[in-house]
Amino acid sequence: MGALSRRQFLQGSLALAGCSLLAGCGQLPLPWQQPAKVPRIGFLAVGTREGRQFLIDGLLRGLREHGYEEGRNILIEYRFSDDRNERLPALAAEVVALEVDLIVASGSPASFAARDATGTIPIVMGSLAANPVETGLIESLARPGGNITGMTEMSSQLSVKWLELLKEIVPGLTRVAAFWNPENPAYGSAWRELGAGAPRLGVELVRLEVRVPEDLEGAFEGATRQRAGALVMPADPLILNRPRMVADLALKYRLPAIYGFRQFADAGGLLSYGLDVVDSYRRAATHVDKILKGAKPADLPMEQPTKFDFVINLNTARALGLTIPQEVLMQATEVIQ
Repeated sequence: MGALSRRQFLQGSLALAGCSLLAGCGQLPLPWQQPAKVPRIGFLAVGTREGRQFLIDGLLRGLREHGYEEGRNILIEYRFSDDRNERLPALAAEVVALEVDLIVASGSPASFAARDATGTIPIVMGSLAANPVETGLIESLARPGGNITGMTEMSSQLSVKWLELLKEIVPGLTRVAAFWNPENPAYGSAWRELGAGAPRLGVELVRLEVRVPEDLEGAFEGATRQRAGALVMPADPLILNRPRMVADLALKYRLPAIYGFRQFADAGGLLSYGLDVVDSYRRAATHVDKILKGAKPADLPMEQPTKFDFVINLNTARALGLTIPQEVLMQATEVIQ
């Protein structure tokens, strides 16, 4: 080998070694090395970004616990129905067309829209009020069997407990109004539970239909017109997305009311009894992480709540002229003074 050839060989070898060292330091990727793929997930939700933000915060907190930071190593495509659930099928189709790695569904109607839009893209439900087995979303809680898994609320099973608490708090209660949204699959099982428990408690139920935010005040008016002594509100994004508005209406129409999430009591509602829905979204991030790492939704059990919060707002009780019995106060996990 001549002097020039040896010099060229040595220069080429040194250049290659330099590239290797730089690549090892993370400064210069080698030509055959592909940058890591950043996963992209969809977030399909009932309501508005503002109304769902506290749930999104719970999900993002859970993702951070697993090493994901939005905009850095995970991308999220958001779609919101703006309280018009008829838009959800088109929004779900949009998310599917983006070829996301996974869809997080927020709200029962969003879960069904996502299910109808794809049978292959994994779906994680942030917190499902509807019965997932009864409604055909999954085969069983232990083995969902398809492309859907996530968190379930078991809210319908709490319906009778809501009636029992109102019965203990409101003297002489015989008639209770309850919201009904026929577009939300969660209401079917909730109404069956309420219908079965009401006669045993000596309570007559009055059903009030609410489909959109504009229906809310008319429903409260209807409750007072039909002489309901209290109100129960099965889990629905329509209420969850605007707890302050609903709490204010309950106080305006002087209706003792109970809801499944503490956000209602925090906003001035009388009572809330149910799971910590923000923590449910935080825990849903574990399913997201496992699926992005290769797990199949069919093999990931649906998770149920392990504890329930019972919050009493004493300020509202006083405003309604109610005295909360000591035995009820002792059941509370939190009392707002």
